Amino acid sequence: MLRNQMDIKMYHQKYFRPSCLPALNLRLNSYKFFEPFYDKTHDQIQLPKELTNTAEDTIINYFSILREAENMSRRSCGTVGQARLPFPIAYNFLSEKYQKRYSYDDYFHSFAGIGHTSLIKLCWIPDIKGGIKFFYEIETIESFKDSRAEYFGYSYGFIKLIHEQKGYRISAIEKFSEDFLCAPYHGWDHDAEAAVDVKFGNWCKLVKKRHPTIQDGYVKYIYFDGNDGADYCLLFFTLTNGTDIEIAQFSRAGNGDWKQIDYKPEHHCLTEN
Repeated sequence: MLRNQMDIKMYHQKYFRPSCLPALNLRLNSYKFFEPFYDKTHDQIQLPKELTNTAEDTIINYFSILREAENMSRRSCGTVGQARLPFPIAYNFLSEKYQKRYSYDDYFHSFAGIGHTSLIKLCWIPDIKGGIKFFYEIETIESFKDSRAEYFGYSYGFIKLIHEQKGYRISAIEKFSEDFLCAPYHGWDHDAEAAVDVKFGNWCKLVKKRHPTIQDGYVKYIYFDGNDGADYCLLFFTLTNGTDIEIAQFSRAGNGDWKQIDYKPEHHCLTEN
């Protein structure tokens, strides 16, 4: 459906091309920063306090340290970037509670096959539970077993933070790999407008009138008038693979304030036959 509606050049650019966004994690690029951490294990490291003064700085500095970290199989060209030195440093950005349920070994192995990481999107997002939460997207250079070349991959996710005595720390990380072939060829729920029309319109009969999408870069705002008399706003972010990810929902009655909601059409409106 979408393929027939879009110009072929626009369709190809949206779904089958890599990102052209600049990297955000270009801090801490001097060997002098890493020098004090040589030969230290993760439990011997104390992070400089200035790295975690604000929530956003904490995340940018975290990914800046990981930028040239590699956990790849054998490469004939020699050392890649900062090799494995950054991993024990980066692990200390995790909160004490998070470290207790996420061991250093598991953390290290989660980077298997990755040789370089660029943070290309970072945005604070509202958390219905009142926590500190960010959306992020990364571009990685990855290797595959028995391959002599590397390839670009994309992932997105969510990071939660808390403030501890020593500064901000990461209390949870979610990461999802991006698919580049299934979404554009199959289905509709990767497109924000189609998702709203189907889930809130066809399933829930809630959409009285959907207004034109407001888009600012990779951010989409979709407003619609509800058949229940309320106004609705859905926030989406567009990934590098062209997929729109729902980030948050808001509603308001009359001229009241917007309030964040968590309405799940799959549960509220679909029943088994």
